[in-house]
Amino acid sequence: MSADKDWYDWHGPYADPGSPLSRRLRLVQVHVDRWLDERPEPLLTVVSACAGQGRDLLGVLARRPDAARVRATLIEYDPRNAAAARAEAERLGVAVTVNCADAGLPESYAGAVPADLLLFAGVFGNIGDADVRRTVAALPRLCSPAATVIWTRTRRAPDLTPSIRTWFAEAGFAETAFHAPEDVLFSVGVHRLTAPPPATPPDRPLFRFT
Repeated sequence: MSADKDWYDWHGPYADPGSPLSRRLRLVQVHVDRWLDERPEPLLTVVSACAGQGRDLLGVLARRPDAARVRATLIEYDPRNAAAARAEAERLGVAVTVNCADAGLPESYAGAVPADLLLFAGVFGNIGDADVRRTVAALPRLCSPAATVIWTRTRRAPDLTPSIRTWFAEAGFAETAFHAPEDVLFSVGVHRLTAPPPATPPDRPLFRFT
């Protein structure tokens, strides 16, 4: 994780519903909602990497009558954010485990994968380009068959999102949505795994925050 950014204070713009961060959150939540609507299984597993305070998922579960179908693991390095996510999960009474751990390390996912939904919001904009490519290539090893990945990335120049979308295709994913609002720099992508997932989890680090 970056040592020169306060990742707890980073959540401040969520207080403004018109901020780009709030708008991005709503888009991610739309797709989490849509994914739950499309998956009728009685039990679904979710993993959120660099989950922060867990708003991407917890905000959806808070309003869904079928929240009990979800078993989730949030991986967050900052202990204050992890504590906030844990407290909210407990308040909601949902089956969400919060691991205070480094999401760049494969061992942080032990017992939580393969997952039906992977949330990588706020990850790709804070790691090097080579790490983004390595992480996308490794994602199938964290997925169950036909799993969905929801990710975000800034389009600040040089815009890496065209390459990221290509890397997802090379890794065996089909793009189901991509949002790039004209008046902001963030983007939200949604990809579904169409190739068979490998049987073994990643065996080397995925990324390191820059």
